[in-house]
Amino acid sequence: MPYLACAMYSTELLHRAARGDAHAASDLYEHLYQELHRRAHALMVGAAPGHTLQPTVLVHEAWLRLSLPDTDWEGRSHFLGVATRAMRSVLVDHARARLAPKRGGHMLRVELSEQIETSPEPAWRIVALDEALAAMETKDSALQEVAHLRLFGGLSHGEIAELLHVSERTVERRWRAARKHLEKALADDSVGT
Repeated sequence: MPYLACAMYSTELLHRAARGDAHAASDLYEHLYQELHRRAHALMVGAAPGHTLQPTVLVHEAWLRLSLPDTDWEGRSHFLGVATRAMRSVLVDHARARLAPKRGGHMLRVELSEQIETSPEPAWRIVALDEALAAMETKDSALQEVAHLRLFGGLSHGEIAELLHVSERTVERRWRAARKHLEKALADDSVGT
C-alpha cells in the first residue's frame, strides 16, 4: 500500500478507534504492528546478554498502555509518536524493576550512544537516559522530543522531521544540540547501583 494511502487508512482507523470501535482498534493493531515491531527491534539491537525484554513483548506492553478511545489523534505520525513514548515507558519500568534488588552504594558512569542497550548494564543506561531526557524536557522540549524519538523511537532524521512538521535540517540541528546536552548530563551524573 502506498505511503499516503497507508497513512490515510491508519488515520481513519485511529478516528474510529477513538470513538470506541473495538474492531477498528484491532485492525489498527494489525495494520501498524510491523512498524511498531520495527521500532521495538531497533531499540533492542545490541542488547546485552541476559536481557529479557523482547521486541514483541515491548510492542504488546506499549499497546496496552495506549489509550485509543477518547484520544484526539492527529494521524498516523501522532499515534506512532505516542506509541514511542509508551515503549520508552515500558523500557524504563522494566529497567527499574531489574535494578530494584540491586540497589547499593556503587556508582556507574553512563555514556550516550544511539543504541539504547549497548552497555553491560542496559538497565542503568535506560534509567539514566530517561532521567536526562526528563531534565532536558524542562529546559528545551523541542530538543528533548528529537532526542526521545531518535533514541527511544529509532526514527531517522527524515521520519522525525515528518512527525514534528519541521525540516530535516532543523532535526539535525536539534539532534546535535540534544546529543551534546545529554552527553554532558550523563558525564556529570553518576547513577547509583
